[in-house]
Amino acid sequence: MRYCINCCIHLLPNDLHRECFRCRGPDHHSQKCPVCKGEDKIPLYTDSRQMKWLAVLEVRTDHCESWNGFFCLRKGKLCSLMFGLIIMTLVMVSYILTGAKHGLLLIPSPFHYGAFASNPSLMDNESLSDMKDHYQPSKMNISYVKDYPSIKLIIDTITSKIEFITRQRPDLEELRKQEPHMFSVIPNKFLPNSKNPCWYEEYRGNTTTDPYATNSYALYSKRFRIIFDYLRKVFWNHLYHYKDKHYRLRCLPHFYIIGQPKCGTTDLYDRLRLHPDVRFSAIKEPHWWTRKRFGIIRLRDGFHDRYPVEDYLDLFDLAAHQIQSVLQSDAVKERGKRNNIIIGEASASTMWDNNAWIFFYDNSTEGEPPFLIQDFIHAFQPNAKLIIMLRDPVERLYSDYLYFASANKSAEDFHEKVAESLQLFENCVLDYSLRACVYNNTLNNAMPVRLQVGLYVVYLLDWLTVFNKDQILVLRLEDHASNIRYTMHMVFQFLDLGPLSEKQEALITKSPASNTRRPEDRSLGPMLPTTKAILRDFYRPFNTKLAQVLFDDAFLWKRT
Repeated sequence: MRYCINCCIHLLPNDLHRECFRCRGPDHHSQKCPVCKGEDKIPLYTDSRQMKWLAVLEVRTDHCESWNGFFCLRKGKLCSLMFGLIIMTLVMVSYILTGAKHGLLLIPSPFHYGAFASNPSLMDNESLSDMKDHYQPSKMNISYVKDYPSIKLIIDTITSKIEFITRQRPDLEELRKQEPHMFSVIPNKFLPNSKNPCWYEEYRGNTTTDPYATNSYALYSKRFRIIFDYLRKVFWNHLYHYKDKHYRLRCLPHFYIIGQPKCGTTDLYDRLRLHPDVRFSAIKEPHWWTRKRFGIIRLRDGFHDRYPVEDYLDLFDLAAHQIQSVLQSDAVKERGKRNNIIIGEASASTMWDNNAWIFFYDNSTEGEPPFLIQDFIHAFQPNAKLIIMLRDPVERLYSDYLYFASANKSAEDFHEKVAESLQLFENCVLDYSLRACVYNNTLNNAMPVRLQVGLYVVYLLDWLTVFNKDQILVLRLEDHASNIRYTMHMVFQFLDLGPLSEKQEALITKSPASNTRRPEDRSLGPMLPTTKAILRDFYRPFNTKLAQVLFDDAFLWKRT
């Protein structure tokens, strides 16, 4: 079939022209045209049959069909080509960014930052609770060796701002105003015939009353419900009955293992509880003084109901039952002997974690906390004993990272997190005191790794403002690992514990170590040498001060 090239009307099979009657030019006249016959029509012939133009429903040209198809084909290829180029570009960008982050690029990354710029200074009226935006970690890709000079400048700035200033200790009346309920529950005197601080408290319930019905530890943790189920069963049998009244024995710990995390506190706890005269709370780490009494389970999850002091005291009921059995024995009643069983508590956050203060206590001068954990412990237990286990802060930080990091753990990732944390810490000390930065909740949450936990001397000096030096025993994990028997004897002597048989001592000192590094973490290997050098520089002035305070150069950790 052939069509007119001008108007696309079908031509007759025998038409030798390329144009129809309509398109024959200005000479064509409908009156004279033998086909039009005087009518203004446009004839159409299909298969030798004449048809009216309006009867044609769809007319296309072979010429246009071929060219339209060609252009559609070219358009499709062009779109495919553009899509492919976009995908290739995205892949290349992803490769550059990911490779630069992990040091995998074969050529230097164009996104590498060679220096760490400090954030602008805080405005004068900005409070510590508003510092979240100020202490945002910057995005950086670390060239681990080349960036050492830049990081060293940050450390030099921090070192120049270090100043150990003795804090002002609050008086007792100020503490009472802050925690009136706690002071109404805990007495200021304890039973004279017990080595452990205990007292009798009247119990007003009856045999059908559940004494642990509202205990937050029992309500919010399935792990401890078995313990509380047992306590419910034996509770009534351990009440002391006097003049138609019922009394329960309440106890606080005689000693606290207060820190630090990843320094061997779990191993010390496991060995100490094997001593026949030592008992511990039903939960190894209640974290009551630092977190639970403020309603903190995890600070990033916000606040829950505050755990009252009664919930904390319930954790010592198992030990209190045993102490009461001793107090009610004939040996104590008739011969005037005293109970020698002591209770311990081993929350490794007690020494350093004062992050919640800013949410509950009024701000003080220079953004420093007006009250610390030790202020309240000393108010109730001025004779308490404190045990601190420390290790090389450089190794502690890497162990802490391996234990708490959830994904993408590597020596390179650790290096980046250290660099970011150092920059954030620098930003803080430029505007605030060392103590304000160490106890700054916003900064501590922003830092990818917990640098501040290794600043041992800052915390120790604050504890020494309220407790005497002879009430605090400071140990090194390195010494404990090399000679367990020696360190355990130091602890026994410090706590004034009775002698042990050879069998008992062997059980305590020869047990395998607790809470060692997990196999999957060991496979990651040590930290990068550059990272270790950076952290050595950072912790050096703090270790120097610690060695001076303790009169022991072993706390310089020069050989580790």
